[in-house]
Amino acid sequence: MVVKRLAAPAPGDPAELTDPHSFAWWRRDADVQAAGLLDSTRGLRGPGPSAVDEDADGITIFQPWVEDAANNGLVIARCLGTFATEPVEHLHLARNQLRDRMRRVAHNGGWPTLARTTVADVADRLWQRRGDLLDQLDTLPQVLQHGDPTPANMLGRSGDDVVAIDWGTLGTGPVGADLGYFSLSAREALAPLVDAHLLGLARGTATREQVETGARVTAVFTAFNCAEWALARAAAGEGALAAKFRHPAVAPYLRSLQRLFPEIEKLL
Repeated sequence: MVVKRLAAPAPGDPAELTDPHSFAWWRRDADVQAAGLLDSTRGLRGPGPSAVDEDADGITIFQPWVEDAANNGLVIARCLGTFATEPVEHLHLARNQLRDRMRRVAHNGGWPTLARTTVADVADRLWQRRGDLLDQLDTLPQVLQHGDPTPANMLGRSGDDVVAIDWGTLGTGPVGADLGYFSLSAREALAPLVDAHLLGLARGTATREQVETGARVTAVFTAFNCAEWALARAAAGEGALAAKFRHPAVAPYLRSLQRLFPEIEKLL
């Protein structure tokens, strides 16, 4: 078993923790597990029957341990597609996840550290276009999404389905968004991941172009947000910023940006 503790928000915590439609709502994982919403979904499913114990200070979740099945990226991409059209209904699904994350970044000043690097011009142009690109996502078919489909959360396997954990960001969003988020940490390039995703996606849900747009915009903005976060932390220390690009806390995020340059060019 796994025991997971969710602490209730305290006075002074960010307001989004108490917003039922925010990606950061504190109790979504517990409510989803208690309702058994994901016990029999296709593509992705939850870890199985879980017990939830609530008290004045928070919630404790008791759920089955999920063994690592070493799922490859193409399997996960296909399963994300299958899951996208599952009929899961819940009053408090997350919405506008990327838009809310970009709003948080804007509140913190945007990407000022990236402005000190060789991608400054690209970052500035993308930042100026963020409103138009986010509006494009709103026009895409809106589907079910895990919200945080990293390989670490796509652990297990049950038949043709992936057993996933950490459902705190379960919600709806533009088709391809989950795939774009996953592509940042997948070994496979985006094109074969899109091919696999379309194999799982129900016929008529979206076109290939729509899936590529959702994945591309999500991946690029998420990668820039992560790179800014990592660089800003490194910049607080002594020494030139350029000397820190190979630091193990920074380099993985910069490699993600390098891999995405073909997709960045298409957005520009």
